[in-house]
Amino acid sequence: MLRIIRIILAALCFTGITLLFLDFTGATHALLGWLAKIQLLPAILSANIVVIAALLLLTLIFGRVYCSVICPLGVMQDIIAWAGKRGKKKNRFKYSYSRPKTWLRVTMLVIMVASIVFGISAVTALLAPYSAYGRIASSFFAPLYALVNNLFAAVAERAGSYAFYPTEVWGKATAVVVVAAVTLVALAILAWRNGRTYCNTICPVGTVLGFLSKFSLFRPVIDTSKCTGCKLCEKSCKAACIDISSHKIDRSRCVACMDCISTCTHGALKYKPVWAAKNAAESPATDASRRAFLATAGALTLAAAKARAQDNTLVKQVAPKNNPAPKVRLTPPGSQSHKNLENKCIGCQLCVQACPGNILVPSASLEHFMQPEMRYNENYCRPECNRCSSVCPTGAIRPISLEEKASTQIGHAVWYHWLCVPMVEGDSCGNCARHCPTGAITMVEDQSAEGKTVHVPAIDREKCIGCGACQSVCPTRPVSAIQVEGHEVHKVI
Repeated sequence: MLRIIRIILAALCFTGITLLFLDFTGATHALLGWLAKIQLLPAILSANIVVIAALLLLTLIFGRVYCSVICPLGVMQDIIAWAGKRGKKKNRFKYSYSRPKTWLRVTMLVIMVASIVFGISAVTALLAPYSAYGRIASSFFAPLYALVNNLFAAVAERAGSYAFYPTEVWGKATAVVVVAAVTLVALAILAWRNGRTYCNTICPVGTVLGFLSKFSLFRPVIDTSKCTGCKLCEKSCKAACIDISSHKIDRSRCVACMDCISTCTHGALKYKPVWAAKNAAESPATDASRRAFLATAGALTLAAAKARAQDNTLVKQVAPKNNPAPKVRLTPPGSQSHKNLENKCIGCQLCVQACPGNILVPSASLEHFMQPEMRYNENYCRPECNRCSSVCPTGAIRPISLEEKASTQIGHAVWYHWLCVPMVEGDSCGNCARHCPTGAITMVEDQSAEGKTVHVPAIDREKCIGCGACQSVCPTRPVSAIQVEGHEVHKVI
């Protein structure tokens, strides 16, 4: 029964989190957005004390149920491991006990903590389990979902129904897709062959929770008076943490999946409170492990404190735009500053996937690898949209109201007269002024290259908020005559 409950809860959490990356309507985020905010690392980076305390308490009571129920990357590995055991009956029992690779686990945790403390966001994004799953879901699952949706939309349209509407299927930055592909292949191979190898050797979140789970109140216990040494539990343990020859369970690696309990045919394995474990032989929690846990907890607290302190109408066109990246990158309203985004973003791609205008793209630069940047080639940051700020689980993009967004200056427009249609061709245009939502652009008289008196844009930088409407509607190709440069620190105007 415990295993069935775990599977049901894991399936619900996994489905809900996956839908956050697939749904382009925004409806799922309103209902299930909290699932992203209860992931451990995002909670630490956003200094969400309530969630952190709840997850740590959950682990101290029940063990690493977070890894087998709440973490989407862990559940995905379970699905792959389950598939690896299908097809051949002999694969049902394919695992064996392995000694813990403590040196590797601690090394990866130290690297993660150092990357948070020193603001090395690319390393944090690569190691964070939620971030890894987000890249996989947004790079591979989301395009497939959009293709299926568009197929239904085409069929529905032929039948005279508009229950579905087509959406754009677009790819992320090549570097991000490559990282997602390598991660998926590596995880698939490890999970297919050895179950939870990644969780118990590399994942820093698993290492932290592993320290805590040694002191959990409830735990799987081997009753030595009933155990026959058949090793069925050991062979079914995807965490490779049961050593039946010595009747020991490494609770730091046990993910409380309950597979061993359902496998045991003699009732020798039970999930019991610590005070009821009488005939159990278990690995002791040594003073060294306690010291390691305290040191780790202190380092994570320091990292969180440092993070807190530092703190769709598409324009039809005859040729695609290929504007250069701004000299100072544009970050979404709510991110407050480059520093805040760099310190707290884990590159999970949830904001990129949620953006209805597809103006958020993951950065390919090493300095800000996989963090969101804004591109105004085909669209602009609509005043009526604040979806990216509402879905961010780490506080890298803080929640911002539409009123606050309308007065937040993330950048400013720059006019390049040698590209502008009135100056080059002597024809009237004024697209930028007509579409500016803040009235920051007015048309003034000037002399064109042909000697004509024409009207050209004049930009009031005090009114411009950097939304990119002017850049996206500018008819010049392949480079817009007006382009937006970002501000390192946003300001309210």
